[in-house]
Amino acid sequence: MSRPTALVGAMQQELAALLARCETERVVRLAGRDFHVGRLHGHHVVLVLCGIGKVAAATTATLLGAHFRARRLVFTGVAGGLGEGVRVGDVVLADCLLQHDLDASPLFPRHEVPLTGRSRFDADTALNLSLARAVRRVIDRPGHFGPDAAALGVTQPQLHRGLVISGDRFIGDAQASLALQRELPDALAVEMEGAALAQVAHDLSLPFAVLRTISDRADDSAHVDFLRFIDVVAAQVSADVVGRWLADDAPLPSA
Repeated sequence: MSRPTALVGAMQQELAALLARCETERVVRLAGRDFHVGRLHGHHVVLVLCGIGKVAAATTATLLGAHFRARRLVFTGVAGGLGEGVRVGDVVLADCLLQHDLDASPLFPRHEVPLTGRSRFDADTALNLSLARAVRRVIDRPGHFGPDAAALGVTQPQLHRGLVISGDRFIGDAQASLALQRELPDALAVEMEGAALAQVAHDLSLPFAVLRTISDRADDSAHVDFLRFIDVVAAQVSADVVGRWLADDAPLPSA
């Protein structure tokens, strides 16, 4: 059998829409996680809920690479918008990722992962290009976002690509958001898993991508309708984009 494509979500609601479309063949339980192995749009896949935070993401990515021998990994979920023009409902595809709360100074520069000489980890270029095409096909489709999405402020979503930052802190007030914008002015969005996953994927030579739907502006209204947004908008966007991407990508023949 060919090596699987790994599809990862941080919250149950984010993964449920994909699981509903997957032909699950077996469930493997490791480290308190259920890894759903099966087929999606003809592709051999493994889907898993990783949990929230950098440690949870790192553990999950390690298992996917070392135990399941995934050939590529796509992480989907939500994030808070930071960059100018990044609005609720927009989609951000990370070109690179950084841990905004990592600081081993003065031994190492702020944000640099000690002993690596780097603070930013790049997503896979080819994977991002194919996912970007799928995102545009989904968000440009007439009538894709209905009145429930409009009630949450989602009308004409846009695709953004660039820096996504991660940390073990939910950014939910304007002061914290502004501080991050001043410190990392090119950051488009902030979340809690992507950069840790990126570091592990780099160590394992595992091609990866991080796809985020903007649920809020990482300010004092960040908690408003959060779970409803995931159900109505984010989960559907993730499932539709991944489905479109896999449908357009010819599956590898089984070994």
